[in-house]
Amino acid sequence: MPVTNRTDKLRSSDLLVFCTQRNEGIRLPYFLEYYRDMGVNHFFFVDNDSTDGSLDYLSRQEDVSVWSSRGSYKRSRFGMDWINFLLRRYAHGHWALTVDPDEFFLYPFCDTRPLRALTDWLDASSIKSFSAMLLDMYPKGRIDAQPYERGQNPLEIASWFDAGNYTISRNKRFGNLWIQGGPRARVFFPDRPERAPALNKIPLVKWDRRYTYVSSTHMLLPRGLNAVYDEWGGEKASGLLLHTKFLDTFGAKAEEELNRREHYAGSTEYLAYAAGIRDNPELWCKWSEKYINWRQLEILGLMSKGNWA
Repeated sequence: MPVTNRTDKLRSSDLLVFCTQRNEGIRLPYFLEYYRDMGVNHFFFVDNDSTDGSLDYLSRQEDVSVWSSRGSYKRSRFGMDWINFLLRRYAHGHWALTVDPDEFFLYPFCDTRPLRALTDWLDASSIKSFSAMLLDMYPKGRIDAQPYERGQNPLEIASWFDAGNYTISRNKRFGNLWIQGGPRARVFFPDRPERAPALNKIPLVKWDRRYTYVSSTHMLLPRGLNAVYDEWGGEKASGLLLHTKFLDTFGAKAEEELNRREHYAGSTEYLAYAAGIRDNPELWCKWSEKYINWRQLEILGLMSKGNWA
């Protein structure tokens, strides 16, 4: 159901963000600031029955259109049916970035070039999709030690990450790479790493109404959109999504989602989170690296500028 529809303001060149959210009001001010600074022109939100005032907050933003659904997140294929509908209807011909409220997109030269520089280069190179591995960020020490304040950059707290500890395989059906590992595999799934969350994502797409996301933003149809890494020894440009889930708000969020049972595989992931956080609320280890900038992440092999000079 549309709550505030400002799509009459869209221009054909606008860069768009699509996002599903529930009770993420504390995160939204910085999320919007971050992507506005990057050059995003319009935001599309689906609010899944929030109770924290975030729906009203989003409705007041002049560059936001927002829809509300009280339907099941699980039965909507974890929100992707809602997002695919909006993408088909409004994103045709636009570069669209599909992210969660705790995900912050990084790309080569993002400290000196706006997002439109990247999309212009992708257009000139006839590239329709751009990959970004999810990189879990976390504090040093207990994740509940420092309170996160509304509007704050979460990377001021969650500034550490795993530089290695990743596995890659190929999904033969869809042709995409499947990446797992990082602190969630290390801490929450140490005995079952194959059950750890997928980290491969393709969040930035020059959208066409014939396209669709199949499973979150892990893979798309047509299958060719998943060919985001070169086959023959070279590598295409890629980015990262800095994932800032692990703040002091995480424990309460995990318990809420566990009770709702609206997540994948019977909320197995949140069962592991809730148990792990109760036992040991720390993700930092002696191999953790502190985040500096995108160039550091490229040197570590976590992203690439490819042939974008």
